[in-house]
This record gives sequence, structure tokens and C-alpha cells, in this order.
Amino acid sequence: MSRHVAIVTDSTAYLPPQTMESHGITAVPLTVVLGDQALEEGTEISARSLAQALQKRRAVTTSRPSPETFAAAYRGVAEAGATAIVSLHLSSEFSGTYDAAVLAATGAPVPVRVVDTGMVAMALGFCALAAAEAVDAGGSLDEAVAAAEKRAAGTSAFFYVDTLDYLRRGGRIGAAQALFGSALAVKPLLQLEGGRIELKEKVRTASKAIARLEEIAAERAGTGPVDIAVHHLAAPDRASALAERLRLRLPNLGELHVSEVGAVIGAHTGPGLLGAVVSAR
Repeated sequence: MSRHVAIVTDSTAYLPPQTMESHGITAVPLTVVLGDQALEEGTEISARSLAQALQKRRAVTTSRPSPETFAAAYRGVAEAGATAIVSLHLSSEFSGTYDAAVLAATGAPVPVRVVDTGMVAMALGFCALAAAEAVDAGGSLDEAVAAAEKRAAGTSAFFYVDTLDYLRRGGRIGAAQALFGSALAVKPLLQLEGGRIELKEKVRTASKAIARLEEIAAERAGTGPVDIAVHHLAAPDRASALAERLRLRLPNLGELHVSEVGAVIGAHTGPGLLGAVVSAR
């Protein structure tokens, strides 16, 4: 099915492949650099391989897609019949992905609106879905952008990590915060705030931190209609248990996604990650 407005995002949205296909969403891959190998997220490196590399303390870095990669994606959807494109990406505080998309948009064959959602993982994925649903309902380019921005404004992401070391190494959290957490041997709960990762609370044990993560997600969800995503890295049992508890306690739960994050986010959080994305409908 050809859509007059195409939705493009990046691989850190972690949308299920069948969902992307049914909504006609295109994801441009970021790159994970493992040793001297540059590998595309989602096709050339799995989360499991990434977790094993991190556990062996191998050097892992990430990089944005090139403007040329975005340009090729924009040409592709235009050739498929799109007359306009909404390009939705992870927070520019984390990556140069947004900047690369902006550069590519200047030479695209159709109008492109590039949006810095300030989000990542399914917090970004829900924005892409909102834009796609607006288009599926016959919406214009402006209406698709508005739907994505509205969804972003109503979306929160909270997560637990076993250690702040990976975030510190990647420059995603301040060294002082990381050192403070390590010195006190606390388990950190983090949140996405203003497109940045911020320390929300410090809890003494992993079990208490995960219980608190559930409480925070449930409080944020309230009694209104919400979609939830539970993310993990190399912690499937934790993720399944958290998802089931949230399913039981949220009266107006819509979609519930449970998935392992990809290699790009995993490289910065480390194994043991457990996240909850709460997105108001």
C-alpha cells in the first residue's frame, strides 16, 4: 500500500518488524563499532552478541547513520510513491542522527520534516506509530508531525541499570553522578528528561529498585488509557515479570510491548537493563 506521507525513523525505535511493515515505517540503522568492525544495528549485530561483548569488556562504541544513508532512505520512499516524509529520531542529546537526517533532507526529492523527539527506544517507537496512524487515517504531513509531537509530550521513560559505568563511558551521564552512585553502592533508577538521561532515584538493592520502577511506571500511567513498553538487555525474566505485574494493575492498558533493546542502546546501558516506557494515548 502506497502512503502519501512516509514515516521514517531510526533503528533505536525498536519497533516490532511486523508493526513497521503493517504501518509502512522505514527504520534507518545506526552503527555499532565492535573492535575494528562496524556493524549495522538490527541486521549485523544482535543484542545477545552485544551483551556478550560487554561482559567480556570489549571496546564498544556507536555511531550515527551517514547523511548519505538517510538520503537513500528518502529516495526509496519517494520512489515508492510518497509525496512527503516525516523523519522521527532519537534525542539529539544522545546522537548526531537528527543532524544527519537534517542534512539529507535538504536534498530530498520530496518535502521532509525532521523531528527531534527527545525520546529513545519505544518512547520513540510510540511517536512513530502515532504519526503512522495519523497518516493511515488520511492525515497530512502537518497532522502526522503534530500526532508524533503530542505523543512525545505524553510519554515518559524510566529505567534501571545494574551499574552507571557504561553510561559514564559513553558520556551519557555525568562522571560525578556515576562516581557518586558507585561510591555508595546504590542501584540507580534513571529517567528520560528533556532529551537527557537523568538520575531519578537511588535505591539500595536491585530487587527494591525494580519494585520501585514498577511503582513509578504505574503512578505515571494513572487510570487513563496508556500503552506500555518494557525493555531489557540480557534480563528476559525480569522483563516478563515486570510486564505481567503492570498488566494486572493498569485498568486502561492498551498495547503492551516486551522486547530486548538493540545493540546501540545496550552499548550504553550494559546487561541487566530494565526499562518501562509509559505512553498516554
